Amino acid sequence: MPLRVYMEDTDAGGIVFYVNYLKFFERARTEYMRELGFHKAAFIDDSLMFVVTGLSTKYLRPAKLDEQLIVTATVIAATKVSIHFKQQVYRGNEVLCDGDVKLACVDKLSLKPKRMPEALLSVLNRKNNKV
Repeated sequence: MPLRVYMEDTDAGGIVFYVNYLKFFERARTEYMRELGFHKAAFIDDSLMFVVTGLSTKYLRPAKLDEQLIVTATVIAATKVSIHFKQQVYRGNEVLCDGDVKLACVDKLSLKPKRMPEALLSVLNRKNNKV
């Protein structure tokens, strides 16, 4: 997913503030699901949602104001109630940020694990699911 760094993304030094990489990851995952035909609003209507249960991030190089970046989301594994993503932020071919994000599918009201729709699970388990 292409992304430009705006002033709102940076600290006083013009470097992307570390927490904003997590926002970039969220946007890439959202667009990934949208490309698969699954929109967040539809999940809410089905009374389920995905919550982050695990996250690890390595900040390798800084991104700066006005740079054009690419943010990726690749499914590493998907089970009946969870998705594991590998995510990266690139400037050209250079990896700036490397992350692993684990999500759980839960019932919107009880927040207890809930089986994700079979159609979604089937699509997620196909090889080379990357955006």
